[in-house]
Amino acid sequence: MRRVLSALLAVPMLGLALTPLSAYADPDPDLHITTVTLNKTSVAVSGLNTAPVTVTVKGSFAVEPNTSVNVYLERTGGSGQERSLISTNLPRLANGTWSGVLNVPSTANGTFKVAGVMTGPFFPGSGSMTTPTPYAGPSLAITGTHQPKITASVTPKFVPYNKPYTIRWAVTDAQTGKPYGSRVRVVLGIDNTCAEYFGPGYTNLTDTNGVVAKAYTAADANAVNCLLLPGNPASVGGLGLVVLRPYIKPTVTAVPARTSAPIGTVVPVNGAVHTVRAGCAVNLQRLYGASAWRNVSTGAVRSSGRYTVNAQPAYKGSIPYRVYVPDCASIAAASKTFYIRGT
Repeated sequence: MRRVLSALLAVPMLGLALTPLSAYADPDPDLHITTVTLNKTSVAVSGLNTAPVTVTVKGSFAVEPNTSVNVYLERTGGSGQERSLISTNLPRLANGTWSGVLNVPSTANGTFKVAGVMTGPFFPGSGSMTTPTPYAGPSLAITGTHQPKITASVTPKFVPYNKPYTIRWAVTDAQTGKPYGSRVRVVLGIDNTCAEYFGPGYTNLTDTNGVVAKAYTAADANAVNCLLLPGNPASVGGLGLVVLRPYIKPTVTAVPARTSAPIGTVVPVNGAVHTVRAGCAVNLQRLYGASAWRNVSTGAVRSSGRYTVNAQPAYKGSIPYRVYVPDCASIAAASKTFYIRGT
């Protein structure tokens, strides 16, 4: 019976590019924050737009006074996709303050509070090896409407090992269920790009129906695939998934190079394993007594799906062997019993 190996992981990419306040050991001791202010207490934003809010920071940084900073805000209420927000790189101004823009997306939709400040420039995982300096600042009420909804359809639904596949991504208006009517710029990422994207690069365009399809290699199925909505400085929403795999009991074939050999002679045993990925272990087993199968040689599945293990007759007479493939992202399976006669 066919079973699903791994459930489809399709989850919003929430705050992927942002630095959690607990990411590293300590805040930078040379960064001192006096005040953080926002020029608005509330903002409304719709669809794929962003609304600018001016952020101003007063304080000092003893090491490099002209270093830019980034202000972090954390969600305290509401139901938007984003859990945290980060300002653009705020430059140091002539009057000794840092000031710049926080781009607010509709995917925020809720209440956010200033939680900390960090030396920049922003880079996923932070621009330094310290946490933001905590600062309990003002709150911002965000009304986000017509938020983007991202969906994905994988073909084939169950992706065989070592086979390519495609994903049809779609970006629509969650409020109306319809596309936005224009081409949407998106990031189609694999693995690290899904967690570390920032800036304007690595972008693709949907069609006017909000759809974009991408062909993926067999190796891409081993990582998270994602669509991100680019923002400044970080993505403002997205969806990530891991493809489904067929969960079928493997078929194991085994053919010895010789059916008889002198005691102690190495006899290669060749065969193939279907529906098991390359690198999985393959064990040659010999029957001891009436029912005890014990490993006597080990190999691995090659990228072609084939393998080679070595038998070595230990005594005269007909010796029962089998090839056993342990559970390796699939169901354990064994070949039919075969015999090599020791002479």
